[in-house]
Amino acid sequence: MGKGRTKLKKLLLSGAAYFVLAGAAFANCPAVTIADSMGVNAGKYAQQYELSEFQSLASCTLSFSENPAAGELNGKIRGNPALPPLAERLPQEPLVVAPYAMVGKYGGTLDALSNATEAGTSDFLSTRHVNLVRYSDDLQTIVPMVARDWSWNDSYTELTFFLRKGHKWSDGQPFTAEDVKFWYDNLSLDTKIIEKAKDYVLVGGERMQVEVIDAQTVKFLLPAPKPGLLAHFATSFAQGFQPKHFLGRFHPDINAGADKLAKEAGFENGLAVIKAYFGNSDWTDTPSPLLNSPDRVSKLPADVMPTLESYITISDTTEGRHYVANPYFFMVDTAGNQLPYINEQDEVYINDNEVRILKLVNSEVDYKAQSLQLADAPLLLENQEKGNYTIDLKPKIAMHAFSFNVTSADAEKRKVFGDLRFRRAMSIAIDRNELNEVAYFGQGVPTQYTGFSPVPDFVDEKWKTYATDFDAEGAKALLDEIGMVDKDGDGFRELPNGDKIVLNMQFATQGIAGQVVELVGQFWSNVGVQTTVKEVTPDEYRSAQSSNALDVGMWEKGQPLGIILGNNELWVPPFENYFGHRTGVLWAEWVDSKGEKGVEPPEYVKQLIADVDAFQSTPPGSPEVGKIGARMVQNMTENLIFIGTALTPDPIYHRNALKNFVEFKTASYEYYRTLPYRPQQWFLDE
Repeated sequence: MGKGRTKLKKLLLSGAAYFVLAGAAFANCPAVTIADSMGVNAGKYAQQYELSEFQSLASCTLSFSENPAAGELNGKIRGNPALPPLAERLPQEPLVVAPYAMVGKYGGTLDALSNATEAGTSDFLSTRHVNLVRYSDDLQTIVPMVARDWSWNDSYTELTFFLRKGHKWSDGQPFTAEDVKFWYDNLSLDTKIIEKAKDYVLVGGERMQVEVIDAQTVKFLLPAPKPGLLAHFATSFAQGFQPKHFLGRFHPDINAGADKLAKEAGFENGLAVIKAYFGNSDWTDTPSPLLNSPDRVSKLPADVMPTLESYITISDTTEGRHYVANPYFFMVDTAGNQLPYINEQDEVYINDNEVRILKLVNSEVDYKAQSLQLADAPLLLENQEKGNYTIDLKPKIAMHAFSFNVTSADAEKRKVFGDLRFRRAMSIAIDRNELNEVAYFGQGVPTQYTGFSPVPDFVDEKWKTYATDFDAEGAKALLDEIGMVDKDGDGFRELPNGDKIVLNMQFATQGIAGQVVELVGQFWSNVGVQTTVKEVTPDEYRSAQSSNALDVGMWEKGQPLGIILGNNELWVPPFENYFGHRTGVLWAEWVDSKGEKGVEPPEYVKQLIADVDAFQSTPPGSPEVGKIGARMVQNMTENLIFIGTALTPDPIYHRNALKNFVEFKTASYEYYRTLPYRPQQWFLDE
């Protein structure tokens, strides 16, 4: 382990080198790569071109080539017709992608590792994910993806997307603006499908209007400015389109015979079929109907609904999933080869962290980042040469954070957890310097949670370190002040009413490292608050969090400014979605029911809700947006809803046989993991 720690220190201090392979030129256009532009100027958007743009800049006519295994792979997709020629499968304006190092070769299977069916899967999902737009790998520039381009009006109340003529779903049916409108009107805002509309499909709580201009042009009409809507599409798993031709036949608002059709397939009604395919949320990695009875599946038109992603599911079990390349995928490389290069993807579920790490050490996985913690780095670094893989250590955007259940079902705990003096005591009881040295190998920067990561310029520097100085005696004094004293002489404090309290610290390694939890638990025990630490699965953690059963929340937390401009969830109870770090679930119930149920939140929380809506509708960079943002940070930080630890790096793993893999700028979910780094142009060389 000592050797691994030494490598970790050296890697963090010197930066990891990326070996760029030489590009190769063939076909009738120059095989432009990021490593070698071959004299071709950049287009409107970095690292990619529209077809006509590339041909003009390169003074050539691009001819297209397909994966030789395309027909075989298509044959594994139940319900798909025989393949037409490639020219009939690609859009008239395919997206031309410049590979990082070289034009790749077809074949192979990408081996991936997730925790469970819906746990630790976003990292792997991001390798095949598409949306209307995405962030480029500079994490600053939004570039086209599914959409060919977009435009805003001057007031940020009209966002128009221009789609690709001839773009097709994975079953060969046309993708049009109607699919965008269907996603919005008939799925996202249909309470029979998604009970509560997500914030990012609303503007200040009000719906938008989606107007189809023509088959390739769709306009979002906003009730108020929301410049961050574009960034939402660039970072979210929630895709701004769904196949109307496929799901619409089961929607009673679109097809009068939807219920009859569903009953013939063994379902209660059409909405039940939609939920089987689409789920009852916009999370795109839910299990497919393949897990239903074979008889029922055989009566449906396909095992999974069509996709625009680079791969489509062909097998879905409790052990894992398998995917094949989408034969209608809309990207090509600069030599005209349809992407993706890799034929298939295989995902295995392993909930035990030690087993996952062993599989990485044994080189049984091609790429992994999610669920890897800095604590895993020494062992991974120690074995990377032998295992012929590379570990990059990259800064995170989110940090490990703790929260107390301010709406606990236990009335006495609720009083204490809701007392700011208790939360402050628990924050200053943490020795972040020791935590940094022991759990983070001295590579972290002790930081308080402020809601923004990184902290924008409009935020007073003092909030970054608010209540982070270690002060065990000060923590004890605050606990004494609120009446938490050791009445029975066992060395641990009781609640003010005399009841015994033991903080049950349940954690999942997907969201936080066990060593961090154990150290923080010890710090709290040192000031007299007894703790017990238990590792659980991500599903168990989320279930307990959702049912208001946790004492302490523990997970990574943080988002950059660009995402907050389009998504308010970190600022409105319960302060994140099902998959993230939440607290105050009864506050959320009060907000959602407009005061009819739940627990009324304090005034500072109501101010946060109002401020984030105003923040999103105020022009970025204006004095007013800075004033609102500063107030948001003060309310979030001063009230210690979430208690921060340190900003740290995390490992990113890939086998050296995986080519066109470029170093990421961050180890983060926030820009949707691999999405900025164009995994469609990865290939396997072995």
